[in-house]
Amino acid sequence: MALASLHRGWRPARRWSAAELPAPWRRLLADRSSLTARLRRQAGGRLAVDLIRQAVVPPHPLEARFLGLPPRRAALVREVFLGVPGQRWVYARSVIPLAVLVGHRRALRRLGERPLGTVLFADPDLERGEPEIARLPATAVPGLAGQAGWLWGRRSRFRAGASNLLVVEVFLPDYRP
Repeated sequence: MALASLHRGWRPARRWSAAELPAPWRRLLADRSSLTARLRRQAGGRLAVDLIRQAVVPPHPLEARFLGLPPRRAALVREVFLGVPGQRWVYARSVIPLAVLVGHRRALRRLGERPLGTVLFADPDLERGEPEIARLPATAVPGLAGQAGWLWGRRSRFRAGASNLLVVEVFLPDYRP
């Protein structure tokens, strides 16, 4: 996976012209509500979470910089696919600094195949910043290394007290807004 390409080209929705960002995608990508809830509705309640990886490791340097973390500082990095059985709709990568994983948020370490969004949007102390949008090469997503083309993505910073966490969501070819 070309992880570096997952972290370039981001800008706020207001900086995308209507010609660059079609209206259905703009509504979806600029939305601050829970993508998990939206996908669950679209899936008729059958939302599947396929855990790719979850480990305490140093995040990519561009992720660390985005979160204001010192270089090589470990964080909980989680990667999943969301969709319905047989169809992957979204690739999600989350970076959660260890400073966030205290108190009731320690449970984030044990999500397994439960969606992160369910926990994030149930936490009244978390505040989501303005989403940023990018067109990303398909090769930035695990399992799509040989696929050509571009995918829409958004990234959001969630404020948790004095710390931030990062959620990147990339919409795969099978997903329609």
